[in-house]
Amino acid sequence: MNILPEERLRAFTHRVFKAIGCSDADASLATDVLITADLRGVDSHGVARLSGYVRLWENGRLNAAPKPRIVHETPTTATVDGDGGLGLVVAPYAMEIAIEKAKHYGSGWVAIRNSNHFGIAGYHALKAVAQDMIGYAVTNASPLVAPTFSTERLLGTNPICYAFPAGKYPPVVVDMATSAAANGKLEVAGRAGKPIPEGWALSPDGRTTTDAAAVKNGGALLPLGSDRAHGSHKGYGLSATVDILSGVLSGANYGPWVPPFVAYLQPVADQPGHGIGHFVGAMRVDGFRPVADFKAHMDQWIARFKGAKRVNEQQPVIIPGEPEYEATHTNRVNGIPLVEAVWADLQQLAAKLEIAPLAMEGEHTTGNG
Repeated sequence: MNILPEERLRAFTHRVFKAIGCSDADASLATDVLITADLRGVDSHGVARLSGYVRLWENGRLNAAPKPRIVHETPTTATVDGDGGLGLVVAPYAMEIAIEKAKHYGSGWVAIRNSNHFGIAGYHALKAVAQDMIGYAVTNASPLVAPTFSTERLLGTNPICYAFPAGKYPPVVVDMATSAAANGKLEVAGRAGKPIPEGWALSPDGRTTTDAAAVKNGGALLPLGSDRAHGSHKGYGLSATVDILSGVLSGANYGPWVPPFVAYLQPVADQPGHGIGHFVGAMRVDGFRPVADFKAHMDQWIARFKGAKRVNEQQPVIIPGEPEYEATHTNRVNGIPLVEAVWADLQQLAAKLEIAPLAMEGEHTTGNG
């Protein structure tokens, strides 16, 4: 395990994005999205994803210098074409539009097409929280999830995020995949050589499995709930909702036509839409009640749930977003941990792009950038 100061990892990530042709502003924004994920302990969506973005760029599937634009608009809604750019850049652009609309009209909703993987949904939803708004962000993703009663990969892990401002407490952030587990968790388990829990995935022949490589080898992820008896139809329904809002509504691809981020899948021919789709929104709290009143009641809500009777006195009740908030504080103080496989991957990336590699504290490197 390697532990790096935030700024050292941030500088390296910025060099990578600059090396593939991103502007300084876009490289800084994309870097911030990934480093925020690592700080929050969501290492499956942090710098571990860097080589995936570079691979898309190498394959001509990612525009490093996009010019996203509004292609359809009403006072409270818009559709944005991301010009094939990084979702890490396109989604914040769209959220800013949603926030501006909310400032004028109470809420703003933006559908996005022709984009790419946008990192953690929480980053985008929290932009609204900073304006005393409720944030919403969803995206469709690589088709890896089988619908209930099927073994065919037709949906993505399709995360949903709501973010709510509070007063003395950190925001409540509900950021979750609509599959039993995010694909990144299988990647993390695979890098560590560990099995996955039962109920996360199916083998290629449709049986439940604990093999972290099952999906890569032709199996499928399961919807949230795992099977019908445990509510997988609910996870399937949530995932379908995200896919329709992100893909069908925006004019992006949907279902099995979503261009995959994972290396072991290739885009299918005759896609009906444009790129990957997202959907973001912002709602002004004071469109419903005074902000101070809302935050006071949010604090009361949080305090009450934190004080709930416990099953085990050693395990407190957790507020959504609380572990990520605590991880951010810890990782800012102690540094961001990188497993050996990710460290090696980033060093290989540096060599490929001919930029200065990562270095541990006290080490000095030479190279471009």
